[in-house]
Amino acid sequence: MMDILACPIDKTHPLELYEIKEKDEVISEGALVCTKCSRFYPIIEEIPIMLPDELRDKKLEIDFLKKNKENLPEKIVKTGLPWHL
Repeated sequence: MMDILACPIDKTHPLELYEIKEKDEVISEGALVCTKCSRFYPIIEEIPIMLPDELRDKKLEIDFLKKNKENLPEKIVKTGLPWHL
């Protein structure tokens, strides 16, 4: 799947992958990061949530960052777009 995913904002490909949990060789939790625009896209319950900023759920993603701040790089947690901790 990583071969076809691109940032929905600027179409950058490939995206960086940060794996937090894996189950049966499928990433169940993690994050994708665009190296060009610094946006992160969480992977929750095996689904990458890749929406434009105006359609994103800020509360869900802030909760995701708080829960996983020890397992994600600083560039996502402290400076990632569209929001960070």
